[in-house]
Amino acid sequence: MSVIVRKHLIGACPVLAAHIRRVGPLPWPKPDYPDLYQALIRAVAHQQLHARAAETILGRLAALNDGALPAPAALLALPDEVIRGCGFSGSKMAALRDIAARTADGTVPTAARARKLSDEELIERLVTIRGVGRWTVEMLLIFTLKRPDVFPVDDFGVREGYRVLYGLEAQPKPKVFAEMGKIYAPYRSMASLYLWRAADLAKGVKVVKEPVAARSDVVTAKALGPEERGKAPSRRAR
Repeated sequence: MSVIVRKHLIGACPVLAAHIRRVGPLPWPKPDYPDLYQALIRAVAHQQLHARAAETILGRLAALNDGALPAPAALLALPDEVIRGCGFSGSKMAALRDIAARTADGTVPTAARARKLSDEELIERLVTIRGVGRWTVEMLLIFTLKRPDVFPVDDFGVREGYRVLYGLEAQPKPKVFAEMGKIYAPYRSMASLYLWRAADLAKGVKVVKEPVAARSDVVTAKALGPEERGKAPSRRAR
């Protein structure tokens, strides 16, 4: 975390400032995959599964392509039974094929193209893909693209961290929470990392290097985003 970001967040709110001083600087988690296509494939694989099971399935898919996730054209060429044989459900297989097709047609942008698009532009494009909701895209914006000002108001962990940190009886509703979070702009992504950390500490989770939403070793109903908890529109698998 840069000095500028730290100074801004400490000055934004005394409650968050005290938390930042207790916790110290937080590193930005290293992305598992460098591009959106691979990150989306991984996100779909992890939906409603324990991390180890998801990584096993991804490993089987990668084994079909010499250890790397298949490129869009290669994935589209795979027979259904081969993808299902990796462990993907029918709905997830359909989501993978849509991700590949939408990468091929340019809906999923390259890294260079993504840098030219705003957060909202990326969200609008990517939520049209089967199995991908706003929460999923927000996680990619924070952890894959490292966008500095993303505030995932639908995320349980972020709202729980806020509730704990500010001594509230209940989590703020997403619409209200969006207004509350404006004081952290333009560094709401880092504020989110600190709120996730507050939720971790309150649960007694052993803190390693990354907040719960960024780690692949903790998958619980409360740690998941709304899509993984089955609260997203039915067309989204997450």
